Amino acid sequence: MKPVEILETAAALVGGDRAQQYGGYAVLHQRVADLWSAYLKTNINPEEVAFCMALLKVARNEVGQLKPDNGIDASAYVALWAAISENNNA
Repeated sequence: MKPVEILETAAALVGGDRAQQYGGYAVLHQRVADLWSAYLKTNINPEEVAFCMALLKVARNEVGQLKPDNGIDASAYVALWAAISENNNA
C-alpha cells in the first residue's frame, strides 16, 4: 500500500466502522484511561492510551509477521492521539 492509501484507510476506520462500533473516540479513550489508571495505580490520560495503542501495533509488527492492518491501525491511533491532545489542550 502507498502511504496515502494507508492514511485513507485509517481515516475511514476512525470516522466510519470503528466510530459506529465503539462510539466517540474521546469518550472511549477516557474510559480506557480510567480503567488503566485504576489497574496500574497511576494516572493515565486519554492521549497516552491512544499513543500506547499505536505502540502496541508497532510491537505486534516487530514480533509477528507483517500484517498491513497493524500499520493502518497504528496510523489511526496516532491520528486519535493528535486529535485528543489538540482537544485537551485547546
